[in-house]
Amino acid sequence: MFNNIFSNFSISTFIFLAIACFIGSFIDAIAGGGGLITVPAYISSGLPIHIALGCNKMSGTFSTVGSSLKYITSGKVNFKALKYPVFSSLIGACLGVYILNLINAKFLGPIVIALLLSVTIYTFTNKNMGLSSDFKGINKENTFNGTLWAFIISFYIGFFGPGGGSFLIFAFIKIYHFDFIQASGNAKLINLIANIASLIVFIFLGKIDYLYSVPLSLFSFVGAQCGAKFAIKKGSKFIRPVFLVIASMTTIKMIIELFF
Repeated sequence: MFNNIFSNFSISTFIFLAIACFIGSFIDAIAGGGGLITVPAYISSGLPIHIALGCNKMSGTFSTVGSSLKYITSGKVNFKALKYPVFSSLIGACLGVYILNLINAKFLGPIVIALLLSVTIYTFTNKNMGLSSDFKGINKENTFNGTLWAFIISFYIGFFGPGGGSFLIFAFIKIYHFDFIQASGNAKLINLIANIASLIVFIFLGKIDYLYSVPLSLFSFVGAQCGAKFAIKKGSKFIRPVFLVIASMTTIKMIIELFF
């Protein structure tokens, strides 16, 4: 019985994916973009493409659980600000996954590249953006904008994905005037909701190899905890350049995949 269960299990593949999941989750907890490491790793491991994406979604969900918990326990998440965005995020992500089955996600490519490039250039040219918090409390304007953009970005995360974490961080800095640490902490919680919604769909469709994804989720969880702890310790001045690098790499990767 056990021989049949483990017949398709490779120790070398598991070790390779465990390292990728830890590193990817560590980076993702700081500035998003962990999928730049984990998605290619899963696909190159030899797993069928849909199974690879399903496994990545499960380990990615546990990654956001790990980083969210660290940001929460460090007091970097503003639950009052996320009161409505959490619900709009859930709806947006579920709708995004549903629409994904009806429309080719590649049509979003050029739009997302342009948006990511704009975010990267804007952050680079505004040297002080996100280095200090200028949050002045919750009001009708930032509640409305936060709820709206949580829905839009979570829809995108469920539908397509790349750069979603970067968009959330940027949105929270602009809407609430958080610093990079606060923006990362709040973005992680919204990202977690979007990931859970997407994961449920992958489970329903039977696109997950639990033999790999369950133990790999532990490596993702630990990696995310370490990354969030490191980010909180180093501060916003450290997160800003990492954010710029991740956003730039995501943009370059998407351009290569789309045009070459």
